[in-house]
Amino acid sequence: MRVKTKTTSEAMHSAPKPSVLRENVEAIIIAIVLALLIRTFGVQAFKIPSGSMLETLQIGDHILVNKLSYGLNVPFFTGPVLGEKLPGHGDIIVFAYPEDPRKDFIKRVVGVEGDLIEIRDKQLYRNNSPVPHETYAVFEDSMIYRREMSPRDNMGPVRVPEGKLFTMGDNRDGSSDSRFWGYVDVRAVKGRAFIIYWSWDGDRMRPRWGRMGRLIS
Repeated sequence: MRVKTKTTSEAMHSAPKPSVLRENVEAIIIAIVLALLIRTFGVQAFKIPSGSMLETLQIGDHILVNKLSYGLNVPFFTGPVLGEKLPGHGDIIVFAYPEDPRKDFIKRVVGVEGDLIEIRDKQLYRNNSPVPHETYAVFEDSMIYRREMSPRDNMGPVRVPEGKLFTMGDNRDGSSDSRFWGYVDVRAVKGRAFIIYWSWDGDRMRPRWGRMGRLIS
């Protein structure tokens, strides 16, 4: 007896089709996985909750952070993979707060490993020389505290240890930073802030249209 074989076209038409529900579930799972990969290994969004980086960053700015700027920190690896660039002077970074790693802080790098950092009457010195052209630094309080009272205006000199960073907020009189709680471990850095994608003025209850799309430096 001769057996009739189905043509390719007949086989395709007779093959069972996946259900619409299954297709939708698969699409959602793929989207979630891609979003998690982007968040983990690429770009992450953060919101600015305080004025420690005024005037560079305003309260209510929503920023994007490039998590690959300094390589990728992977569990069980002793150093970053996909590059080993270290944060440099002037970089604005997001990192795990040393005193509570569950919190994220954003500050500007003013000292890297080996640097000698000192503050004299609000002036930042690096390696015994005043740091010039700090046009981003804001001073709102004319009072100068002696080092015996507070490290805000006078401190150091201190040598930044290996694998550490010294950070400060641009709002120098209103920032909790390395002057008060010490160094940032390089491995605690989550990435470099690079753009403001949304900004909301909470006092006036309206967007700051002019800040959207502004590069951070």
